[in-house]
Amino acid sequence: MPTFSFAALLTLAAAFGCVAATSTAQNNSICFAIQDAISAQSVVAFPGQVQYTQDQAHYFNSSTQTSLCTVEPGSASDVSRIIKLLGDAREPFAIKGGGHTGNPGFSSSPGVLISLSRFDAVTYHASNQTVDIGVGLLWEEVYQQLEVHNRTVVGGRIPGIGVAGLTLGGGYSWLSNEYGLVVDTAVGFEVVLPSGEIVQASTESNPDLFFALKGGFNNFGIVTQITLQTVPIGQVWGGISIATGDQLNASVAALNGFVATVTDPKAAIIVSFVTIPGELLVTMELFYNGPTPPPGVFDAFVAIPAVEQDLQTRSYLSLVLAQPAGPNAGPTTRGFFNTAAISAPTPPIVDAIVNETIFWSNQLANVSAANIAYAIEVFLPSVLGHAPEGSSAYPPTRSTGILPLTINYQFASATDDALVSSAIVSSAAQLGRVAEALGQPVDEVPVYGNYATPGSFSADRVFGASLPRLTNVQKKFDPRGVMRLTGGWKV
Repeated sequence: MPTFSFAALLTLAAAFGCVAATSTAQNNSICFAIQDAISAQSVVAFPGQVQYTQDQAHYFNSSTQTSLCTVEPGSASDVSRIIKLLGDAREPFAIKGGGHTGNPGFSSSPGVLISLSRFDAVTYHASNQTVDIGVGLLWEEVYQQLEVHNRTVVGGRIPGIGVAGLTLGGGYSWLSNEYGLVVDTAVGFEVVLPSGEIVQASTESNPDLFFALKGGFNNFGIVTQITLQTVPIGQVWGGISIATGDQLNASVAALNGFVATVTDPKAAIIVSFVTIPGELLVTMELFYNGPTPPPGVFDAFVAIPAVEQDLQTRSYLSLVLAQPAGPNAGPTTRGFFNTAAISAPTPPIVDAIVNETIFWSNQLANVSAANIAYAIEVFLPSVLGHAPEGSSAYPPTRSTGILPLTINYQFASATDDALVSSAIVSSAAQLGRVAEALGQPVDEVPVYGNYATPGSFSADRVFGASLPRLTNVQKKFDPRGVMRLTGGWKV
């Protein structure tokens, strides 16, 4: 059974917002300058060294670029030294947390790659039930540390997702129906500003920066620690069930029935239509925040004959680890993510998504090792109502619903990059046209930047109504435009 990934960012090689490098492999004086400036807590690595290879690794091989060097800072003070040197030299750089992005240039660079892997501490504060989290961690590592306290955080749903990227992009979770997005539970950030100053951002300290970091990505500095409000957790129920294509109609009926009838905020699902060479599959990821779901919530899914099924009462960590993903898709796997501006998974929308799955599977049949997946993430209409309007950069509006659809194409050869990236952009556009024809407010739907590609959406569209505030914050905290030396969604 192949491995699929359903959460993170996609983009195209030709449309990225990547920063053009001014350096070459022979001009690595900046690397030596960093090496001389940092403390013994931090390490610089060069091509050919094991640490360099580890730092460069991404979920998709296609997201990796060859950097002059990599650096693993071990303290915020060393991050301060590094960012000042990079800013003064106007050296392109990238900041990598978990490396799950599908975008070359979003956490990779031909200049200097800063890997935050050494920021790996988890500190729980029983007095106020908050937790300080190092941004080099994966969510499953955080869940493991919090289990002993019978607490968890609103975070990633599958293995291999980094704390940094999910949080700075907004963040959907199995627990979002109950508690909101990851950013809705954020208490504070430790940030190294482009000037080198180390500051705190919260409702009391630098509140404008606090707003901007909650969905504004990497435009304002380098975040080294995130403080989140924890939530209680006990035994949960769920896992995954995989059916073959002959169960497509039953799977669609179960999905439509769930959307129409289930209002329990403890219940959540992701239904994915997946094609691998010669076969259509439906994966059903089910979650209930409790040891046993009420009758009727998931019965239609459980009744579908499965070729693989793992549904049980278990710990929250066990459920996340049971999902179909991992630290990387494979050393040669290439891939792109995308999304579409859809406000609700109505039956006609679901039908259109199924049609796109089958259509592009046929169109890309000659692409080596092509896996096509469309993941429908079902949330209650109230999912964005857990925080006030304007409290975070994402979503730019909380008054319009959203279907966080993940489109994920995986393949094997770089020679197919242009074809596959063009296809995934075309598919997203087609789904947008269908939604618009059905009367959905596609121009108002928040676009989730952790899934979207610049080939389909502009940064202005991702930031929406938040853009004027974000622009002011960027000018205040990064007047020299140092963070424009790194890629991503730029303000």
